[in-house]
Amino acid sequence: MVNNNSVVIVGGGTMGCDIAGLFYASGWNAQVVDTNDHVRAKLPAQVLASAETAGIHRSHGSVTVLDSLQAIDWTEVRLVIECVLEELTLKQQVFQELESLAPATVPLASNSSGFPISQISENCNTRTRMLGLHFFMPAHLVPAVEVVRSAQSDESVAQEVSEIMRSVRKKPVQVKRDVPGFLANRIQHAMMREAIALVNEGFASAEDVDLAVRYGFGFRYIAAGPLLQKDLAGIDIHCAAAASIYPHLNNDTEPSPLMQRLVAEGSYGVKSLKRKGFYDWDEQSIERAERRYQVALKKAMQILIDEDET
Repeated sequence: MVNNNSVVIVGGGTMGCDIAGLFYASGWNAQVVDTNDHVRAKLPAQVLASAETAGIHRSHGSVTVLDSLQAIDWTEVRLVIECVLEELTLKQQVFQELESLAPATVPLASNSSGFPISQISENCNTRTRMLGLHFFMPAHLVPAVEVVRSAQSDESVAQEVSEIMRSVRKKPVQVKRDVPGFLANRIQHAMMREAIALVNEGFASAEDVDLAVRYGFGFRYIAAGPLLQKDLAGIDIHCAAAASIYPHLNNDTEPSPLMQRLVAEGSYGVKSLKRKGFYDWDEQSIERAERRYQVALKKAMQILIDEDET
């Protein structure tokens, strides 16, 4: 049975489609806005495909594709999520236009992975209802979503949006102040800096670094985050190890020479024409890796769903 809740997604790229699919699979009416004719033509099928793999198994909602913000039906809209290109000026323009169109009670959120909501909303007058809402790729499968407040964001709006996220089986993470990279990306980049440095300095191959994370400490993270794990294992043990390890960790303030070289030569990974990154790729290996990745994420998500239901 379709409920009356409606969500507006601005931007029909990969993130926008996956987020729309998540809401659609939870019985919401998703209005997806994109100005590109080619993107709009593919949107319904892509949203339905994301919904099919979301793993929520609830009643389906509806999907409406629109070509402008002016075409939005604001009846029953409970949330707007901006997912346009990662360009600050564009995001600011979208928010200013949304502010003039959306009812004052509707929260306006940005899925930006880098720009703080305080910057995106700096030319707006109703900043209390504006938040960062950072999903992780693939947005319909990774449970966490960061709810990021600026100094102007209203606490009650953050809690309202968090409750909406829980209703579509997301795990809202509260980020109480704007900070570059928010919470998860800061932690992730700290690990990535060290991981790439170890490869760059010849201590290990990319494959062995990945094995160490997936089958070592990363394996535990589905059961306990890093701080809970240290409570279980003993903070004293970690503190003693940190005293000897920290002085030798990489603390560069710019991307590693290895990463800069790969970018300069166009070796971005599977999306690059060279089909190179930290690994060498061909069509078959890309298909195998992406299929395994999707299956592993869905199985991991089921573990967390089962945990919540016990």
